[in-house]
Amino acid sequence: MKSLSSFPRRIYVTEPTPLQPAPRLSRLLGGPQIYIKRDDLLPGAGGGNKTRKLEFSIGDALAQGADTLITSGAIQSNHCRLTLSWARVEGLECHLVLLEPVPGAFDPEAGGNNFLYQLLGADSLRIVSGRGQAAPAMEQLARECRARGRNPYLIPVGGSNAVGATGYAACALELIAQLRQQDLQVDHLVVPSGSAGTQAGLLAGLWGAGSSLPVTGVNVSRGREPQERSVYELALQTVSRLGVESPLPRESVDCNGDYVGPGYALPTPEMMEAVGLVARSEGILLDPVYTGKAMAGTIDLIRKGVFRKGQKVVFIHTGGSPALYVHMDAFRRRFPPPPASDSAGKKR
Repeated sequence: MKSLSSFPRRIYVTEPTPLQPAPRLSRLLGGPQIYIKRDDLLPGAGGGNKTRKLEFSIGDALAQGADTLITSGAIQSNHCRLTLSWARVEGLECHLVLLEPVPGAFDPEAGGNNFLYQLLGADSLRIVSGRGQAAPAMEQLARECRARGRNPYLIPVGGSNAVGATGYAACALELIAQLRQQDLQVDHLVVPSGSAGTQAGLLAGLWGAGSSLPVTGVNVSRGREPQERSVYELALQTVSRLGVESPLPRESVDCNGDYVGPGYALPTPEMMEAVGLVARSEGILLDPVYTGKAMAGTIDLIRKGVFRKGQKVVFIHTGGSPALYVHMDAFRRRFPPPPASDSAGKKR
């Protein structure tokens, strides 16, 4: 495998993210020992996994002389938030194309990432309906930027191409080193699987390093077959970019589509249970779109005996907690606030 130093890269991740044991959660579930790889603690406004991808995407942009970033994501996109935040660090323009699931879903007054786009000062927001419209809208924005004398660089949805996925190949090497240092023999990795770049990058990095550690992606937007096709295709492209000669076996791609629920970013009771359980047992905030559903899948697989007592499972926490504040009403109904009283003990 090529040295990662051979690729253009910005160094935003200056130290490994913690590999944190979750003993109380493990005891509550009565299954394997759970460890949480805290990529929610990565640098960048609000943290999260996209920073790893953006090290390589923005590195490539700057190597090509870009002064403007254009990217796309959902209306509450962690990727758009982090692209915008690192654009501010680098002094670049940043334009966002946001995908509405249904007409009128975008609310400029909404909290979560929508508010952070405003606070971070996005240079423009363009709202489109449907993922198929993202690329044409980005190209149109690029033409407009070039007409103003700018040099734009386009980053795909989620930063999920071979350039961005290289960031999670780097994470795979980081994790392997941590496991060796801690003398941990891990049986399985679990990761949220959305735009495919995180899972594909992990698979490519593990394969390139000669590791056979299995990875299960828990899908957040679609069923098993289309997600596995996307992950495998991108993993092959990433393996090729890394200069790994032997192709990744198709059977190494496992994407579980049982926990998507009614659709992307739509809450499920199982997700809400998982978010509350992890918050109250380990003091760790998951998000309702990615890690909440992925942890719901992990919990269910433990309860079904797929992950068993005596095993060790690493859950990759990809961040995204700003989205919790978009669903506060639903969480408050599920987890009512404790009764408040004044200093004399009288209820307020």
